[in-house]
Amino acid sequence: MKPTGPIPAGYETLDGELAIGGRTVSQLVEDAGETPLFVYSRRLLDQRMADLRAVMPDRLAIHYAVKANPHDNVIRHMAGLVDGFDIASGGELAIMQRLGMDAGPISFAGPGKRDRELDAAIMAGATLNLESESEAERALAIAAKNGMTPRLAIRVNPDFEMKGSGMKMGGGAKPFGVDAERVPELGRQIIAAGADFRGLHIYTGSQALSAESLIETQGNVLDLATRLTDEIGVDLPKLNMGGGFGIPYFDKDQPLDITAIGAGLEQRFANLPPRLANTHLCIELGRYLVGEAGVYLTRILDRKVSHGESYLVTDGGLHHQLAASGNFGTVIRRNYPVAIANRFEAAPIEVASIVGCLCTPLDRLLDKAHLPRAEVGDLVAVFCAGAYGATASPSAFLGQGPALELLV
Repeated sequence: MKPTGPIPAGYETLDGELAIGGRTVSQLVEDAGETPLFVYSRRLLDQRMADLRAVMPDRLAIHYAVKANPHDNVIRHMAGLVDGFDIASGGELAIMQRLGMDAGPISFAGPGKRDRELDAAIMAGATLNLESESEAERALAIAAKNGMTPRLAIRVNPDFEMKGSGMKMGGGAKPFGVDAERVPELGRQIIAAGADFRGLHIYTGSQALSAESLIETQGNVLDLATRLTDEIGVDLPKLNMGGGFGIPYFDKDQPLDITAIGAGLEQRFANLPPRLANTHLCIELGRYLVGEAGVYLTRILDRKVSHGESYLVTDGGLHHQLAASGNFGTVIRRNYPVAIANRFEAAPIEVASIVGCLCTPLDRLLDKAHLPRAEVGDLVAVFCAGAYGATASPSAFLGQGPALELLV
């Protein structure tokens, strides 16, 4: 038997079933008309932001990283909660424009931006976080051709890493950003070219659960930004300090201590150097804001026993939940938080694995876990499905198609 991850706090039950937005999962599926189905909770999105605002410095702006979950209704809802958005492609910019979002608080990071993406961002008035000197040259040339003043920031590849990060995005040789020692010269060139210099973006890693590591990293980010700003020779307009706040997916994972992080930032913000005295300071969060607010619901189609082991076969799988299957960046597969959603309060009495409908042994949502007895027609809930789920999974694989998505 293998343990499952911790079910996020804040979920409710009605008549023994998991309930989201005041409705049972059975009601949600009936209303939707089919499974599989992603359900996102407005209440949990609101609560997460309220909890953050309560402990973070008033001065700190919070941006939403659209890549975590670009569903239209999630973006619309987050627009009323956050101070800005961070995007990673021209496609995400197009989504924001289609939804009528102001481009002013949008920043665009990511290596390999196409000329048409640079053009679209410049014309919209979004800030480009430049990943290289050549990207800066292309952006300046495109802006000049269009008679525009581009809003340009520099993404920095720092000379340190985030300890305990699930995925390191900075430090050492990386395809992301400009190496720190080359940033001052590029900054001076951007300013001399007449661009609207918007500051620095220093993103070091993701999915960190250690407040101590994040506090140390944020201090290093502020120190590096101070040094680079002094060398550039101007006050820093904006500093995107990155994010990296993680959520507990697996057994023994503990929730991040955001109170400690907020206190650490308060202390640092009270002692900023003159170059950063009026700097717009922000963090960008994706997974932390939306991850625990989402649930993936899939229906059991079959029960079978093979060589004494029980399998529950569902109509969903890795084509919607690649991460939960253990095929999205994990080295050792561990179980996500998973439950029999319409038997949410029932006691576990059997060990079973939950698998998807694809013809590959990789399609496993839960491995040998202690569960209530489940039958054909029951609903499985995979938690922590609000980030890097629907759009981070190969929904077209085997012609399966995407899952439905609801915000309730």
